[in-house]
Amino acid sequence: MPSDHAWRSEAIRKIEADYNRSADTHLVRLELPRHPGVTLYLKDESSHPTGSLKHRLARSLFLYGLCNGWIDQDTCVIEASSGSTAVSEAYFARMLGLRFIAVVPAATAAPKLDAIRFHGGEIHSVDDPRTVYAVAQRLASETGGHYIDQFTNAERATDWRGNNNIAESIFAQMEQERHPVPSWIVCGAGTGGTSATIGRYIRYQRYATRLCVADPVHSIFHHHYADRSVTQLPEGHASIVEGIGRPRVEPSFVPTVIDRMIPVEDADSIAAMRALSDSLGRNVGGSTGTNLIACLALAQEMVNAGESGSIVTLLCDGGERYSCTYYDDSWLAERGIDIVKMNGRYQSIFENCPARL
Repeated sequence: MPSDHAWRSEAIRKIEADYNRSADTHLVRLELPRHPGVTLYLKDESSHPTGSLKHRLARSLFLYGLCNGWIDQDTCVIEASSGSTAVSEAYFARMLGLRFIAVVPAATAAPKLDAIRFHGGEIHSVDDPRTVYAVAQRLASETGGHYIDQFTNAERATDWRGNNNIAESIFAQMEQERHPVPSWIVCGAGTGGTSATIGRYIRYQRYATRLCVADPVHSIFHHHYADRSVTQLPEGHASIVEGIGRPRVEPSFVPTVIDRMIPVEDADSIAAMRALSDSLGRNVGGSTGTNLIACLALAQEMVNAGESGSIVTLLCDGGERYSCTYYDDSWLAERGIDIVKMNGRYQSIFENCPARL
């Protein structure tokens, strides 16, 4: 109908205008005193309007839904999320005047829930994280709405050949650096969409860069990467690092575009997160700590091999959403993480290496 066409055109215009108002995220440079010849760059995704890497995904998912005719002016949009994607999707739903419901695990950090509500979203909490998919689909059926389904659509909603995706942005920002073509790009995998986009773009542009995915030890992705027949973790295995790692292999995870995966213990992620936060003078999230552990392992391998070069990773989100979890010593102690040992493990990594834009 003409009215539907007009509404959809205006909705797409609003989303594109929001993109034009948001400058690209900074690339923060860090020298590593213990790894001479290797420079680390952090793509600071916390500067997006909704504070995380997931802002890019939410924008792509809404455009994908609009252009496919799945979202119109009366659609209730539903998502299964551990928090950050839902925050960003709530932002875009409110922009378009749409109702939004986030199906989240009960253990999701309270500040993330507050952020979803701040942007006009509704919360539907579930005790078993494995049920978020089915519950989201059920709510979509009950409301006559659209389950936007990040875990299926993430890798196909973003144009991996370019068009302002995160990979294109990284390489453009690296052009004037000493080592403009990174030896490695490191990211995590929650849906798998970011690794799929970066991995495909690297190959399409014929760069020598390799892609490493840092994955929590208690995640299925690195197991599946090693053995494609392994598709789900046993019950009772779960990482405390929100936003990355999953109990099942998600449809958007594409292992064939990845050159390497490095599993990371939760305690190491938290320790590196805190060390980096001290260096930057502001708090970052746990998944950034996971990425950092993988970066340090790769940097050490480069030093051992007599190689110099650059490594780029993602600063996925800020730490303000984790004040009651990762930055709460009692919360960590309840989960068996030794605070004293953790704090000493990576404390000196970034001594005398202030971050520079």
